[in-house]
Parts: sequence; C-alpha cells; structure tokens
Amino acid sequence: MRQARLLGCCLIRTTLEGLPGNRLPKMLEKKSLSRSRSVADPCSAKGCKSVVPAVLAEEHFCILHYTLFIEQECAEIRRETALGNASHARQVEFIEKIAKRGESLVQIATGGYTMSDEMKARILSTLLTLMNCRENMDRAAMRQSALRRFVG
Repeated sequence: MRQARLLGCCLIRTTLEGLPGNRLPKMLEKKSLSRSRSVADPCSAKGCKSVVPAVLAEEHFCILHYTLFIEQECAEIRRETALGNASHARQVEFIEKIAKRGESLVQIATGGYTMSDEMKARILSTLLTLMNCRENMDRAAMRQSALRRFVG
C-alpha cells in the first residue's frame, strides 16, 4: 500500500513536472512522511522490543511505556503537591513538565502513527491523567492559600 502511494506520488510528480510552465505544488512534497517515521532504536524499557517514534527519540520509550511513565510521573507530582510543601518554582517546573508531556502525546496521536484502538484509548486516558494532575495541583494551591488566610 505504501509502495503504491509513493509510486503514485512519483507518477503525479513526473506528470506535473513535465507540463510546461507548471511547478510542483508544495503540498505534494512528503514532509509528513518523516514526521511519522520511527527511530531505529528500541524502547529502553526492560524486555521491550518496540520501536521508538521520532517524537519520543529523546525519551527512548515506545508509546506504551511512555504513557506508563507519564502516569507514574503524575502520581509522584500529585503526592508532592498534595502536601502543599512544593515551592512556587517547583510548581512551575511541574506545570511545564505536564505541558511538555501533553504536547508530545498530542503529536503522537496526530502524527499518523499506526496504532490499535487500545493504544489510542491509552493515549486519551493519559491525556486525561495529565489534565487531572494539573487540576489537582491548582486545588492544592488554593487549599494552601485558604489555610494561610485563616491562620495568618
């Protein structure tokens, strides 16, 4: 299928280039093909032989293990912020981390990777986990400010 698609693209390209005064449209260039490629490296999780998507090259995780990693990270963030001892700088660090993880998940979801329905559901579930983590951080901060007002 992919070979036929590439062959069709080359056929269209040579036809359009052969017409006098006609330039190849930018939309026929296959920029999205490189975006959906996977890195040749295997996942760094023990025993996993899945391929790492290009978006996750710096993380060295396949999609499944990346979602598991994010959920574990969110649990740690919730534990740390629930106590209310996290400084403002640490909270900003958490917010930036949550945003970065969410952006990478969205890039994976919309990047044209072939995924099963279960994997798509896992990505959506992990995005929901990130949103809940962010909301829990906000609630903990509001609780702490309310306590300071009543005590102080």
